[in-house]
Amino acid sequence: MAKGYNRPAGGQQGGMMQQIQRMQQQLAEAQERLAEESVAATAGGGAIKVTMTGDQKCTAVEIAPELLKDADAEMLQDLILTAVNLALDKTRELTAERLGPLAGGLPF
Repeated sequence: MAKGYNRPAGGQQGGMMQQIQRMQQQLAEAQERLAEESVAATAGGGAIKVTMTGDQKCTAVEIAPELLKDADAEMLQDLILTAVNLALDKTRELTAERLGPLAGGLPF
């Protein structure tokens, strides 16, 4: 007879599937919580502030009014770009922190 022929149906595979489903549920819940959290990053000594949700949606860009008085368009663009990239880095860190234990080291 073939090895494992009389093994009960489901067995270890059923338990493995349940574990995978639980892990998927936990990941989905953690991702929902991430969407509710936010991070902020600043550039130019706080002259530019960008706020993003944990799922990388930009929710606010704040520019200090005094920066606009003598604003150089190129400088303003650089500061906004810097703040956006810093905010994105923070969301990636938050994601790794929140989902890392559930994903067992998988990259996001």
